[in-house]
Amino acid sequence: MIRFIAGKLGAVLVTLYLALTGAFLLGRLSGDPVTNILGPFATREQADALRATLGLDRPLIVQYLDYLASTAVGDLGDSLQFYQPNLGMIFDRLPFTFQLLGAGMVLAILAGVPLGVLAATREGGLWDRTASALAVLGQSVPVFWLGMMLVAVFAVRFGLLPAGQAGGWRNLVLPALTMAMYPMAHIARLTRSAMAEVLREPYIAAVRARGLTGWRVVFVHALRNASPPVLTVVALQTGMLLSGAVAVEYVYSWPGLGSLALQAIQFRDFPLVQAIVVVGAVSFVVINLIADLLYAVVDPRLR
Repeated sequence: MIRFIAGKLGAVLVTLYLALTGAFLLGRLSGDPVTNILGPFATREQADALRATLGLDRPLIVQYLDYLASTAVGDLGDSLQFYQPNLGMIFDRLPFTFQLLGAGMVLAILAGVPLGVLAATREGGLWDRTASALAVLGQSVPVFWLGMMLVAVFAVRFGLLPAGQAGGWRNLVLPALTMAMYPMAHIARLTRSAMAEVLREPYIAAVRARGLTGWRVVFVHALRNASPPVLTVVALQTGMLLSGAVAVEYVYSWPGLGSLALQAIQFRDFPLVQAIVVVGAVSFVVINLIADLLYAVVDPRLR
């Protein structure tokens, strides 16, 4: 198990290094930040002074090494737009994004797993076809369009729920439903596929022959063996939701990390964009590391 964990930690470090390097290069390729800040009518002296203040007059390799060293000690720089430390602003917004992410994934798991189990236990029947149609629909509907339709129906037409903004639990319902739709469909399809395969195994027939009831066969013996691939897709979908939160937070004016990233991109605030990418990458690899460890606990053959 120690060797397994060490291997995973090594993969995490490589992934983080590549993410940091990618964020640095993208920040430098998005245009001259000095021109973006001062505008086209700034004098050469003004541009040179600001470039020296930001450290952009140094060789690129020096900037890169300084960026890696600063990031390693938790210094993600200051925002060019807000004149505040990036890390502080990110930590102010991160709880809102995690709140939305957590609510969306809980809804996706609570709906997707039972839907997949139901479809697998009634393979080829009406429930199976209905669940498959819902899963295809959930994966086909664009998140942006779904968000606007939910606002139009439940907030504008019937006035049942707020159209957005952070607040009480009612403000969270529509954004969480929007976030949950795509991963719910993916989880339902994978659960259905994994459960159907496990239910055809000879040991399931042996368990049934011992006289165990149907729900015990499904939930105690079959679902546990079908859960490793479902855990993997839950982790992957959580990471994808983290990167896809921009659209949902924009539709619902949610004050999370996605909204902050959008503001930073519009202003070409490359230090803030880099910092958000770093935090997003760390969150993504941590989520996947936890999933891999759970995967090994559920299926000891992977250790």
